[in-house]
Amino acid sequence: MLQMKPNCWSEHGELEAVMICPPAKMDVATLKIAEDVQWSAPVQQKKAMDNFLELQNAFSDAGVEVLDYSKELSEEDQLLSEQLLNRFFVRDLACVFGNTILPGDPTIFMREPEYVQAHGVLQSWFGSSFIPPAKVGIHALENGDVLVLNQNAVFINAGLRTSMESVEILKQHIFQAGFSEVAVISVPRRGDTLHLDMNCNVANEDLIIAKEFMRHFPVRVMTEQGDRYEMVPTFLQRHGFEVYWLTEYNSVPDINYFNIDPETILLSKQAHKQMLKKHPKLARKKYIEIDVTELEKAGGGIRCMTLPLRRK
Repeated sequence: MLQMKPNCWSEHGELEAVMICPPAKMDVATLKIAEDVQWSAPVQQKKAMDNFLELQNAFSDAGVEVLDYSKELSEEDQLLSEQLLNRFFVRDLACVFGNTILPGDPTIFMREPEYVQAHGVLQSWFGSSFIPPAKVGIHALENGDVLVLNQNAVFINAGLRTSMESVEILKQHIFQAGFSEVAVISVPRRGDTLHLDMNCNVANEDLIIAKEFMRHFPVRVMTEQGDRYEMVPTFLQRHGFEVYWLTEYNSVPDINYFNIDPETILLSKQAHKQMLKKHPKLARKKYIEIDVTELEKAGGGIRCMTLPLRRK
């Protein structure tokens, strides 16, 4: 068991520890295969591994403890893990809510093995701080659909990969973890809006970047006392967030960035950094750009590839 305890109450606090996983040890050789596994283009394993090492080094250079869950697997499980194409998208597997880790549940069968393997490792690392899937009882919840906004509120998308039924179950565990509100939105169910973090992301302690269409969507705000509805801008502003509405964007590189600390954003070299810097609260941020072009062909970005375990 690890000596550290999980601790995440926001998306922007200073990162102390993160879980990652390298890509599979094989090419996705042709466009036909890529399309059949729901990727956008063929992927060369060597280039994908170079991307991963650049990601890993960015965290190490920032003084962050980096944990690769695949190294903890048995030899037999490693042989399987090395063939799982989507295993590097660790964000979906679980989420740290305060001092509690709650599991995700895969929507597609292709991803089930990595969830089982990662959950076993998280259980061995964190013991009772990790609530196992059988105890939570959810069905279809991928944590790319989850934003931990602050010590009071969690924002979840019930959409293509996360069921409302699972949110209803999960909310009780989130309340027990110390949060007072769970707000649920349902964005359009398309490939470019697959998860919540392809539509909005926290960029500062008081700023969220979001696609402009989201201003027209209601959220269901759930508390232990009951539910009510608000529009997205009202909900976010009530929790202290200004919204920087984007009218033009490339969903993965522009929105799926990652906060290393309150002053530093890790983002793809394909992101439109100048667009972010146009906002006065982001103009003086430190931006660390890394090449994850090969990994992004799988349909996700830097945030998808990282599971924060501890933030100050």
